[in-house]
Amino acid sequence: MRILLVEDDPILGDGLCAGLQQMEHTVDWLTDGNQAQLALERQLFDMAILDITLPGQDGLTLLRNIRARENPVPVLLLTARDQVHDRVEGLDAGADDYLAKPFDLEELAARLRAIARRHAGRSHPQVKYGDLTLDPAAHTLHRDGELINCTAREFSILEALLRNVGQVLSRQRLEEALYGWDDGVESNAIEVYIHNLRKKIGREVIQTVRGLGYRIPRQPAGHA
Repeated sequence: MRILLVEDDPILGDGLCAGLQQMEHTVDWLTDGNQAQLALERQLFDMAILDITLPGQDGLTLLRNIRARENPVPVLLLTARDQVHDRVEGLDAGADDYLAKPFDLEELAARLRAIARRHAGRSHPQVKYGDLTLDPAAHTLHRDGELINCTAREFSILEALLRNVGQVLSRQRLEEALYGWDDGVESNAIEVYIHNLRKKIGREVIQTVRGLGYRIPRQPAGHA
């Protein structure tokens, strides 16, 4: 997933970036609520992690502003406040979940996966499509029970497509799922990753929609 982290504590922010990147997420980190609002208005993220106490504008104000603009990005709130009314206020403002500091990185990651499942309308932790089973937690891909070895970026592309079955994802959208602001983007990288995935899982799984991008059809090949 591509995650926007908005946290003004340099030690916590650096630790979260490192930990989430080790879990193969793409993380962009900001420390100011106003900057975060601009980023969320101009770019697509799979998830946003917002601290409540921020310079510029606080996390709750930021959350209300993006929801007022009908931005559906899933949001996890972080805060040192753990009173019931604080949690209620955050959830009523449009947060998908709430985590009080201090917290364990593994719990944070599990909550992010749970939020992603809910937004995708899934109850099962694994993503299944035909004979493919993708496990975001274990970061594994199986076909007919056989482990398929793929790189982290191949996995991220396939995960993005599987989370949006039937929808066309543009090359730019797939690049945004893979690369943060500080990453260089090779001109033909997406085409190379798609080519490699097709060799591993079958050409029929990922369709090219000429001039628009790529999609995985709603029904797997051979299914009515």
